[in-house]
Amino acid sequence: LGTEEMTRLINEVVRAVQVLAKNRTGALVVIERETGLNDYVETGIRLDGVVSAELLINIFVPLTPFHDGAAVIRGDRVLAAGCFLPLSDSPYLSKQLGTRHRAALGLSELSDAVVVVVSEETGVVSVAEGGKLTRFLDEKNLKELLQGLLLPPDNNISFWPWRS
Repeated sequence: LGTEEMTRLINEVVRAVQVLAKNRTGALVVIERETGLNDYVETGIRLDGVVSAELLINIFVPLTPFHDGAAVIRGDRVLAAGCFLPLSDSPYLSKQLGTRHRAALGLSELSDAVVVVVSEETGVVSVAEGGKLTRFLDEKNLKELLQGLLLPPDNNISFWPWRS
């Protein structure tokens, strides 16, 4: 995706996550990068819909077939929902964190995917990436973290704008 499309995707994910967190609706949103995630996509139900906050919110409505698994995003499409992810067996993971967090961390240990988690119990938003879990993200911090992980570095920034 180009910068503009990725920015739109980030905005839609952030918008959905804010609603889900406010309502304490558990969610697991996987954004594929270089590592293919077909093995996990096939464990869920195929969707192939354009990413929108509304679609993501609807996927995680409690007591629906999708809500307990992960939604996997490739490019600007939600490929599948209700997907099963590998669980981390890290002994350092807090006992307070549940299966969603273990799954987010597990996938991030095995791939370069970025995984956004909303806790059903607390509404706390976290991001797993590279085997690390960043917790307690508000809207601004979530957006900045996703931009840093998903957008290409801006090579056009100059510290000396008059010398370009």
